[in-house]
Amino acid sequence: MKTVTLRVNTPLRTCFIDITAEINTCIRKSDCTSGLVCIFTPHTTAGITINENADPDVRHDLAYKINEMIPCDENAYRHCEGNSDSHLKSSLFSPSLTCIIEDGRCLLGIWQGIYFCEFDGPRNRTVHVKIIGDPIK
Repeated sequence: MKTVTLRVNTPLRTCFIDITAEINTCIRKSDCTSGLVCIFTPHTTAGITINENADPDVRHDLAYKINEMIPCDENAYRHCEGNSDSHLKSSLFSPSLTCIIEDGRCLLGIWQGIYFCEFDGPRNRTVHVKIIGDPIK
């Protein structure tokens, strides 16, 4: 099946954007009812993760803690572009993840959502979505 590219505009240097609905839309449009979806971002200062999407404070807490653990301190790093912290943060997350598709949507827990993780924003980003599975018969 064809790879779909999503656009994500991030408003902050560090933020977590819920892209679950967009991923499920890609799955619906693919006519796949069962299979796998691979979600990948080709950026070295971003990532993809799954976490709770019921309480927006979880996103706030993730951003707070990752910034506390890896501060944006240009004088502390050798990389001279001013975004070394962003590269370090993205290495703790993954540029991709794979989810199971069941009944035409991502098989997630009741509180789970798929997040685009921005560590060097604000920026215009891309997310590639590849669906592998059985078409509707």
